[in-house]
Amino acid sequence: MIQEVVRQLPPESTQQAVGYPSLFLLVALGSLVPVVPTGALVSSAAVVALHQASPFSLLIVFGVASAAAFLGDICLYWLGQRGVRSKNGSKWLRTISNRAAPERLAQAQQKLDEHGAVVLVLSRLVPAGRIPVMLACLLGRMPLRRFARGDVPACLAWAATYQLIGTLGGSLFPEPWQGVVAAVGLTLLVSGAPAVWRRMRARFSH
Repeated sequence: MIQEVVRQLPPESTQQAVGYPSLFLLVALGSLVPVVPTGALVSSAAVVALHQASPFSLLIVFGVASAAAFLGDICLYWLGQRGVRSKNGSKWLRTISNRAAPERLAQAQQKLDEHGAVVLVLSRLVPAGRIPVMLACLLGRMPLRRFARGDVPACLAWAATYQLIGTLGGSLFPEPWQGVVAAVGLTLLVSGAPAVWRRMRARFSH
């Protein structure tokens, strides 16, 4: 069934014309509203690019993903700043605050005080680490320009990491759809493993 769908896919040029803008919009949206699995999107796009004839496909995926992630982060931070400045806050600030556990927020604030904007890079690579660090930056009144400078290498490292996952998954299988399935599975495993470990540790500690 899946093989038949793959055979009926449009030509490579059409896939690129539709795929790159779609990837940009979905990653930007996923950065702005943290419910879309953007890592899995980038890994899947890398698998498809790996099987394309163009030598620049992987480079384009990297550029599109990192630029979209940066745009989403900047928009979310700007909205958060508006919430911090207003008397009654904003729904955007409340939304991202609800996604940050108090202990993780305190830990992020401590690391931000100790290491500065370097923590932004690590927060992008650690599952569920981006929102607590961004919230700590907002509460610490970090200027948007300084946040943007730290977020550039963070988004580049994030895009490179998930593209590498997709490339590794895609190189193991002859068919693109097989690589996509493997890349998505590996991405979800990497993303979910820390949360599972924290829950198990909390259960056994009690």
